[in-house]
Amino acid sequence: MNKESKERVRLPYQAGAFYASSSASLKAQIEGCFLHNLGPHNLPKVEEKGSRNIIALVNPHAGYMYSGPVAAHSFYALSQDGKPDLIVVLGPNHTGLGSGVSIMTGGVWRMPLGDVAVDSEFAECIQKASKFADVDDVAHKFEHSVEVQLPFLQYLYGNSFKFVPICMLMQDLDVSRDVGKAIVEAASGRNVLIIASTDMTHYEPQNRAESKDKQAIEAILKLDEAQLQSVVESQNITMCGYGPTSVAIIASKSLGATKAQLLCYKTSGDLTNDRSQVVGYASLKIIK
Repeated sequence: MNKESKERVRLPYQAGAFYASSSASLKAQIEGCFLHNLGPHNLPKVEEKGSRNIIALVNPHAGYMYSGPVAAHSFYALSQDGKPDLIVVLGPNHTGLGSGVSIMTGGVWRMPLGDVAVDSEFAECIQKASKFADVDDVAHKFEHSVEVQLPFLQYLYGNSFKFVPICMLMQDLDVSRDVGKAIVEAASGRNVLIIASTDMTHYEPQNRAESKDKQAIEAILKLDEAQLQSVVESQNITMCGYGPTSVAIIASKSLGATKAQLLCYKTSGDLTNDRSQVVGYASLKIIK
């Protein structure tokens, strides 16, 4: 580990809250998500020589007790698809801290399953190619949307991968297109995976949440970022990561994506049986 990485350590903010804080407990919790009756029902085994057709995933980011089984569907699909060379994880900014688009270009994220290094070269290329992305660690310090994706990746790949964390406070179409194009330029035809971290409708009755979320999911399935942003605005859908999802759609199409597939949609009510005020969770893959 180089000197810069030692000096820049992003500590796990949600360990012990959104997910278990010890290595053994976290592994057991993740396995429980895969084996859950709302999960894929099987533990993943990475196919090292997978076809790598998945360019992007759309995953929820709530506590694992709520959204973990839904998220497990994406990571199970990824395990069968091989290992990417480059990983970008984009999440919405819930805290309001930092820049409009905040990217980390160095250091490590210290997680219960070990340290995950930021891919400095890839991150710097994205930042330089974007008009909006600023080098900013502050936005990431207390933000959970990127953090909760890492344990699942570590369960699949250990700590042998590097990633680029991007936190979006500004999520409009122009910004999303800028960031998406920057990722494509930085990836330069390499084997990249993009993860868009988002929950869907927040705190509405189950039937209303399902109706609204269906409209957003239909736009994602069409790979239409403009329609997604339009329906989120017109229908007042409280989908927190519509910008990261738009980025994933935009970049994926330039990287050869031809379709998207819904892997799982559930709400918190499907896990708690309280359907009066739910949060929607969706897992999707965008593929060549």
